Amino acid sequence: MSYTGPDFEPPQPRRSPLRRPLTVAVAALVPGALLGWGVYAAVGGGADDGGPNGADRAAGARPSAAPSSGGAASASDDAEESAGSSSPAPASSKPSAPASKSAPAAGSGPLKGKVVVIDPGHNPANFRHASEINRKVNVGTHWKECDTTGTATNAGWPEAEFTLDVAHRLRTLLEERGATVKLTQDGDRSYGPCVDERARIGNEAHADAAISIHADGSGAGNRGFHVIMPGAVHDGAADTRAVVAPSAELGQRVAGNFVRATGSAPSNYLGDGTGLVTRTDLGGLNLSTVPKVFIECGNMRDGKDAALLTSGSWRQKAAQGMSEGIVSFLRG
Repeated sequence: MSYTGPDFEPPQPRRSPLRRPLTVAVAALVPGALLGWGVYAAVGGGADDGGPNGADRAAGARPSAAPSSGGAASASDDAEESAGSSSPAPASSKPSAPASKSAPAAGSGPLKGKVVVIDPGHNPANFRHASEINRKVNVGTHWKECDTTGTATNAGWPEAEFTLDVAHRLRTLLEERGATVKLTQDGDRSYGPCVDERARIGNEAHADAAISIHADGSGAGNRGFHVIMPGAVHDGAADTRAVVAPSAELGQRVAGNFVRATGSAPSNYLGDGTGLVTRTDLGGLNLSTVPKVFIECGNMRDGKDAALLTSGSWRQKAAQGMSEGIVSFLRG
């Protein structure tokens, strides 16, 4: 997701020294994060395991298109990152297809009986449906665009391909632990879902945890991941008060395990080096009634981060980190 967009003033990051250590306070909340940071420092900021054509090691993962310089999707901005117009717009139309679902988990496992909703940010076909995704929807506190195409690497590989690939890998890992996993889209819709529907899918599934997967589109030199958690909102149809605390715990566990699994550093441009950001302007979080976080896995517009994001073996590590964080949260 890019941090620029229609009518949106991007949050002004507090500049922190690159790769500075995680704070003691957050380390206490995110067990093992300092260990992961040590791994990061030892390997010099994370190595590209396999490069852009890294092997796809996710068992059962469906391959995405390989990164190329001819990607059709533009690096346009994310509707979830843009503040919408305050004037009402026509109600959203019916979704183009029902939410994608995995088969219920079979057998036993530590997550048997748990439901996890994975939201692969954007849709690879969004760029073909400009009028539909630019349509405004009500996100409780205001109106904003249904969705956007997302960002892309400088070589043209779209965020939507990245997010769907990681979602497949994460689904496989969670199902192996016994969870029932539902995707908000699996490349099986003509566009979307819109940001309000993303939240509704998790709510209607009574998800025990939900995660929205993204990659950022910030400036070159801005590196690292960050996890976005909901702040307290009680306005219009949005009421996050019951999920703020569990979402914060989910975010802390995902961040700590993501560091350990990938060796990647927390963002050097948001979150004061913690990898944790709280926001109150995102419809996908504000409309959620279940514990939910967003994760920006890296910056597609930075060459070094892009080398990681386009590596199949690194994406497997990213999925592993998310999975371990979700398992830790659900098992308490």
